[in-house]
Amino acid sequence: MPKQESRRRAIKNLMMGSVAVGGLSSFGTISDNHHKKNTPLKGNINHAVCRWCYGSIPLEDFCIGAKEIGIKAIDLVGPKDWPVLKKFDLHSSMCNGAEINLVDGWNEKKFHQQLIRNYTEMIPLVAASGYTNLICFSGNRRGMDDETGLQNCTEGLKQIMALAEKNKVMVIMELLNSKVDHKDYQCDKSNWGVELVKRVGSPNFKLLYDIYHMQIDEGDVIRTIRDNHQYFAHYHTGGVPGRNEIDNTQELYYPAIMEAILKTGYTGFVAQEFIPTWEDKLAALKKGVEICDV
Repeated sequence: MPKQESRRRAIKNLMMGSVAVGGLSSFGTISDNHHKKNTPLKGNINHAVCRWCYGSIPLEDFCIGAKEIGIKAIDLVGPKDWPVLKKFDLHSSMCNGAEINLVDGWNEKKFHQQLIRNYTEMIPLVAASGYTNLICFSGNRRGMDDETGLQNCTEGLKQIMALAEKNKVMVIMELLNSKVDHKDYQCDKSNWGVELVKRVGSPNFKLLYDIYHMQIDEGDVIRTIRDNHQYFAHYHTGGVPGRNEIDNTQELYYPAIMEAILKTGYTGFVAQEFIPTWEDKLAALKKGVEICDV
């Protein structure tokens, strides 16, 4: 599906749990063509996966497949689907449902009232369900300079930080590339995001460092992680170019990146966020997890 719109549409569709659930189907287990026995994971990386990349698989089947692989959590799932995750003892590692969309975000004051209302309602729900991470977005520039965007985001986000701190919920802004997938998105460089974290000044506001997106917009991934890891609360993967499998068909060497993340002392989740091209999507996911299991 088209790269520019695929995630935006998928998150919109999945945001509040619109994916139908059902019994086992042909998607339910990993094909025997790709494995006969699962090798236990090493346990150094807490593996997760983004739901939207596997939207064609019914959620219950997807949970069963994820558990077989050794995945502990699923990213970008809304409140209506949290009971399904709990049924399969899977964590919601990056909750969504409070954002308006990817383009209308905290950098424009005209959206603050709605966003503050949305996050004020969602933060206690996240906490009550036993989760800690809630995603947010800067929004598109629409001609706005970086400083104005920083000021507006800071002003808006500060109004929900006391509630986030009280509920022990991390509000996490995702870094997205503006070169290929999300043209005009403002939080498209690590230094801009880090400056925003500093200005908001709350231990409950940090960044989602998306390795795929930042390789496209700035590169120097391992050095950036080493230098700025204290500002990063979550990580996403993806093959560059194309946002497909993270194997030797793309330019990043994920074992070294995972080692760098571990050396920072990070103990959170790393979520696979590539669009599988293999016919057996769960087998592709399993391979991605194995590559990152250092």
